[in-house]
Amino acid sequence: MLGAAPMAPDPDRELDAGTLRRAMRGEPDAARALVERYQDRVFALVSRMLAGRGRATVEDAAQETFLQVFRQLASFDPGGPAKLSTWILTIAARRSIDELRRRRPTLLPELVATATARADDRALRRELATAIEAALEDLTPELRAAFLLREYHGLEYGEIARELGIELGTVKSRLARARTALRERLAEVHRE
Repeated sequence: MLGAAPMAPDPDRELDAGTLRRAMRGEPDAARALVERYQDRVFALVSRMLAGRGRATVEDAAQETFLQVFRQLASFDPGGPAKLSTWILTIAARRSIDELRRRRPTLLPELVATATARADDRALRRELATAIEAALEDLTPELRAAFLLREYHGLEYGEIARELGIELGTVKSRLARARTALRERLAEVHRE
């Protein structure tokens, strides 16, 4: 159709096979395309997992994720059980867990607000967002990784188990424990 605006690429779509093969060979344009395709998802996961650690720490972890992706890209099996996005998010989760084990939080979580909501709704949403971020920070890195991969990034239980190198039952247990801890923490906030 003439004059129609070009459609933006679907950010949830996987990298095409040809570009992936070129990235595996180390071609700069293909590597750039890989980063551009997955950077938002990696940054979102790392930001949530490292809430309160500061933007520089989040950016460092995201960058380290892609460095590790490119170091290991030749070993990724496109015909294997994991999608490329799952494989990359698993690397991001593991990098974040390593960071969580290394350092304690130094900053308060950033507040999340919706600009279109009424003032009182914004205040309630900010309060809820702060409570959720605080509750997530209280989870162990292993529980937080499983929870975020499932709830924020939509990975199936089997994908989480495979990519974190744990049993399916362990995934289920971690998710149940995370949800229980979050429910209890949010109930405390609601009572206050």
